[in-house]
Amino acid sequence: IIAEYNKINGIKEDDDTEKFKEAIVKFHKLFGMPEEEKLVNYYSCSYWKGKVPRQGWVYLSINHLSFYSFLMGREAKLVIRWVDITQLEKNATLLFPDMIKVSTRSSEHFFSVFLNISETFKLMEQLANIAMRQLLDNEGFEQDRSLPKLKKKSPKKVSALKRDLDARAKSERYRALFRLPKDEKLDGHTDCTLWTPFNKMHILGQMFVSTNYICFTSKEENLCSLIIPLREVTIVEKADSSSVLPSPLSISTKNRMTFLFANLKDRDFLVQRISDFLQQTTSKIYLEKNISGSSISSDDEVFTRSSSLISASPHKSLSSESEGERQFNLNDNGIPTATQALMTMYRRRSPEEFNPKLAKEFLKEQAWKIHFAEYGQGVCMYRTEKTRDLVLKGIPESMRGELWLLFSGAINEMATHPGYYEDLVEKSMGKYNLATEEIERDLHRSLPEHPAFQNEMGIAALRRVLTAYAFRNPNIGYCQAMNIVTSVLLLYAKEEEAFWLLVALCERMLPDYYNTRVVGALVDQGVFEELARDYVPQLYDCMQDLGVISTISLSWFLTLFLSVMPFESAVVVVDCFFCEGIKVIFQLALAVLDANVDKLLNCKDDGEAMTVLGRYLDSVTNKDSTLPPIPHLHSLLSDDVEPYPEVDIFRLIRSSYEKFGSIRADLIEQMRFKQRLKVIQTLEDTTKRNVVRTIVTETSFTIDELEELYALFKAEHLTSCYWGGNSNAIDRHDPSLPYLEQYRIDFEQFKGMFALLFPWACGTHSDVLAARLFRLLDENGDLLINFREFVSGLSAACHGDLTEKLKLLYKMHVLPVVGLDSRNKQGVDDGFVTVSLKPDKGKKSSQENRNYLRMWSQENKSKAKNTKDLPKLNQGQFIELCKTMYNMFSEDPNEQDLYHATAAVTSLLLEIGEVDDSSMSSYSVLSAGSHEEEKLHCEDIGEDTVLVRSNHTTSLRRSTSIDRDWAITFEQFLASLLTEPALVRYFDKPVSMMARITNAK
Repeated sequence: IIAEYNKINGIKEDDDTEKFKEAIVKFHKLFGMPEEEKLVNYYSCSYWKGKVPRQGWVYLSINHLSFYSFLMGREAKLVIRWVDITQLEKNATLLFPDMIKVSTRSSEHFFSVFLNISETFKLMEQLANIAMRQLLDNEGFEQDRSLPKLKKKSPKKVSALKRDLDARAKSERYRALFRLPKDEKLDGHTDCTLWTPFNKMHILGQMFVSTNYICFTSKEENLCSLIIPLREVTIVEKADSSSVLPSPLSISTKNRMTFLFANLKDRDFLVQRISDFLQQTTSKIYLEKNISGSSISSDDEVFTRSSSLISASPHKSLSSESEGERQFNLNDNGIPTATQALMTMYRRRSPEEFNPKLAKEFLKEQAWKIHFAEYGQGVCMYRTEKTRDLVLKGIPESMRGELWLLFSGAINEMATHPGYYEDLVEKSMGKYNLATEEIERDLHRSLPEHPAFQNEMGIAALRRVLTAYAFRNPNIGYCQAMNIVTSVLLLYAKEEEAFWLLVALCERMLPDYYNTRVVGALVDQGVFEELARDYVPQLYDCMQDLGVISTISLSWFLTLFLSVMPFESAVVVVDCFFCEGIKVIFQLALAVLDANVDKLLNCKDDGEAMTVLGRYLDSVTNKDSTLPPIPHLHSLLSDDVEPYPEVDIFRLIRSSYEKFGSIRADLIEQMRFKQRLKVIQTLEDTTKRNVVRTIVTETSFTIDELEELYALFKAEHLTSCYWGGNSNAIDRHDPSLPYLEQYRIDFEQFKGMFALLFPWACGTHSDVLAARLFRLLDENGDLLINFREFVSGLSAACHGDLTEKLKLLYKMHVLPVVGLDSRNKQGVDDGFVTVSLKPDKGKKSSQENRNYLRMWSQENKSKAKNTKDLPKLNQGQFIELCKTMYNMFSEDPNEQDLYHATAAVTSLLLEIGEVDDSSMSSYSVLSAGSHEEEKLHCEDIGEDTVLVRSNHTTSLRRSTSIDRDWAITFEQFLASLLTEPALVRYFDKPVSMMARITNAK
């Protein structure tokens, strides 16, 4: 349809418009950015330099925020990388109603006078977020090519990238609102009305359509929402319009529900889109029928049209008997597999069948059944205020698993990935890694007080779910606290359901909570501190002084209160969390603080405050629970203190809604963004400190120099991730490695840093030299260098004593350089020597190289000065060494003296190394060794010997007779060099590192 429209109105199918293309060219030129740096958008604004505003343009690209202004002949330029930003705020002052403040570790920048500040700020937030993700998981930005092309109304100035980012943001909000799977993309939304049979009304709202779902939410918050997976849809039809019901659309599903939408603007277009998506869905189902025998990998989105997935009775197993047997065989030791929720097996009925608690539980079940009859059951039910109220009163034991799956959205992933869990279990069984070790260690610490986990059956189920998840998502693997949460999921849901609930928790509902550095929980801890400051201000200062918030929030949030409250009460919290999301946890945490204000204000230290909160949480009871009482292990009560008066969990939840119910999900997201910048940058600083602390004893650099070097090294690593080096970013950043080895650079990047930082880098020869050094430093031969290796080389070249520097130079030439330099394709045997050496001597096997490297690294560690072990230098290698030295001095003020000195040393060494008689002057050696295109010539003019480069092909007689028996040792090289004061002075000269670093930056 859009293509048709474009054809009629003559719109070119072009990603970016002309005006925007000009801006891109200008951006690349002004800031010297490479082609790969993609501009997203640019805005007119003022940048405050001191007290003076400079009017200009701010350019927002994927990795940088850049500003340029040119006024009255004066230029102002600013480039900040998103990964360096620690704070991004939009604040209003009296003078400026709109001001954006951008802070980095070293400075603050202010921008104002925007035409559209909220759009600019939103985009900045989004780009900073992408940068934080990059620091966190090392994921570069991948542009989405499958974008809807320009629609009728979209502005012409907007770049394809900006549309991509806008679409992402919308899809993210849409997925969060309806708890949909992570890869769901929103196609569009439109205003409409929905007929709600339960109160016989047409309610106003918005309809959203995406690849696999049609969703609806009412304009008035919480009035009604609806999720219709296309896999459930049977008929979509346009009904006849009438004045009462303009352009209606009815959608019927398999469980015989029909939804009536009306007042749709572009009804025909919409129906077309829906039917396109429906067709894709049916073809996916058809595909699945064909391959049902084969295993399905996680990448294949496969859709099934099974009749309602959730069975009304908890006893009916999802898997058929044969599957049950198959699962049975997955266990090495033949323990029966849980094909139903563990709780159904361990529900011990009290002897008196009709106790009041059971009666109350029965009434709850009836209330839900009536609700289902009125509002529908399963994924497509109408979700209303009433649904939430029922959840807040506590879900009945027998329906818990079913409703958790429904509210968390896990039911969707489970329905679309049949057989996925079993395959994972099969693949992961019997495999061992760090995660499985940790899982084994924690299995018996998960709800040990519950009878279900006091035997092998419950433990085995828990092991399978946790191991399968660690295999699904190696980024998270396993993190403590997952075991506690998963054991509770297993009590109420079948094994496969528990797995998908865990997926929903780790990947959507508690983002980044369970990665190695629990970033998500730290972010929410920051959000909680902010909320505490706003909602319980009288407590805030006291809590800050005691440092309590950080201690409590981690244990409360990571386990959703399961580890700090009696089990039967904490389960009610989980009910509310699956229904309402993280805001429930924040509300409850605030309510707990609020209930203990007076006691907390009297606390002297954090221990006392923790005891107060611990005793309060221990006394939270669930009067309705039909479970046999489970002793709560975390009880802090001692016998001599009188017990805390009981607190009713339902009353606590209700009061948390009354007092703090105004906290909205979108507000939490905004606060999370701000905290995420802070948390991730703090973690980065900690990593830097740890690296520097480890290395500082091994090198002669100061702490400040090392910190600056680390920042440069990491910047180089990250730049290559997004501007693409020749190696893959994932290979170079492995968060599971120790800090020192996390960031690594390849030869291309090393070459750049070598030229900027190393004192010997000079002229055209520096790439060759860089290749030699890279080869020397790369101990494990993976063609990547980590920070420690990099610093050891730089340290020797800059701060080593004369012997160390010369030893480094010597070693660089003993190793033949192979395969790093692409220009050197003339099939040379060793390194860059253009003289043909006989292969038997000239070529060293790579094994031998490895041995040298290993030997030297040992020697570096022991700091022994023994030079005996260094292999001898043959003539070809010696020629290269001389050439390196000549090139090194080419820009030195004492160039002439150094050349003479080098010539003298060369002649001397040639004589020392000679075994047979060989006529070779030091200069002919050099010309023999130098590259074809730049021969070094020597002209004798009086006393002064000058070396000149010529590009002519005529040259002195090329000496072809390289002596194969000629060799010198390191001691001979060192001794000869010490005879020339000019060379000694050159190599003894101290190097100012900070100046080089500043220049490099």
